[in-house]
Amino acid sequence: MKTILQTSRLTKSYGAKTVVSDLNMTVQQGDIYGFLGQNGAGKTTTLRMIMGLIRPSAGEIELFGTPLHGNKNKAMERIGAIIEYPGFYLNLNAADNLDIHRRMMGMGNRESIEEALEAVGLLEAKHQKVKQYSLGMKQRLGIARALLHHPELLILDEPTNGLDPGGMKEMRQLFLELARKRGITFLISSHLLSEIEQLANKIGILHRGCLLEEIDYETLQKKTRNYLDLNVTDEKKAAFILEQKLGTTDYVIAGSGGLRLYDHLDRPDLVSMLLAQNGVGVREMRLAGDSLEDYFLKLTGGESSA
Repeated sequence: MKTILQTSRLTKSYGAKTVVSDLNMTVQQGDIYGFLGQNGAGKTTTLRMIMGLIRPSAGEIELFGTPLHGNKNKAMERIGAIIEYPGFYLNLNAADNLDIHRRMMGMGNRESIEEALEAVGLLEAKHQKVKQYSLGMKQRLGIARALLHHPELLILDEPTNGLDPGGMKEMRQLFLELARKRGITFLISSHLLSEIEQLANKIGILHRGCLLEEIDYETLQKKTRNYLDLNVTDEKKAAFILEQKLGTTDYVIAGSGGLRLYDHLDRPDLVSMLLAQNGVGVREMRLAGDSLEDYFLKLTGGESSA
């Protein structure tokens, strides 16, 4: 898989205050990377460094396999971004706003405007003044502007901020569609765990400027699934019995008599009986598991993402 973005020990300090510290993150081609953290965790600062808007105090940034330093202009030609709230000329319509941006940035022809508006579902509203747009429509227009030059990577800072649940759902569907139809890679920051878990295939958890964990969503799901937590007299023999008698390999041996069974959660009595009948004593059995929010809270020492 091609690496689109990689940072190495990326750090930003303002005087004695370190806002981002030794951050190592990797975004692969095709990822929808959820950059998750509380407000003030350092997400926007990180994105601004990646976009070359502020200089890192230390560390390196590579975009498309090339160091950002000295190659910023070429890298930016392949990136679309919304950092913080997108601003527009409210008395102009959507098409005119995009045309002004296109000409200022020296981008393509006017055909790209209609193409971008169609991609975000605003083509029929292109002659409507932006001051008449809802917040969700303005967010879509911001994404249309970021799409004008057909970027390979979209960097979005809190794109669902302030939207109602319906608007959030529409935005999620838009991102998924752009990823599927255009092959765009996404780096999306958010403090809303519920939004990221419905969208991202990879998650980086930032807390007080430090990247606590970078994990793919499938692994995260496994870590947060419900399971039967067993303490037995022989965990290896118990695993053999589960495979032979119940036909399941969906378990993890935790050692020291510990075993987590992710299957047959509704039949703990059957599990206990089979183990006992085959010479494995069950000292303890309980249903356990964490939600994604629980997992986040454990990593951040009990501090919520919201």
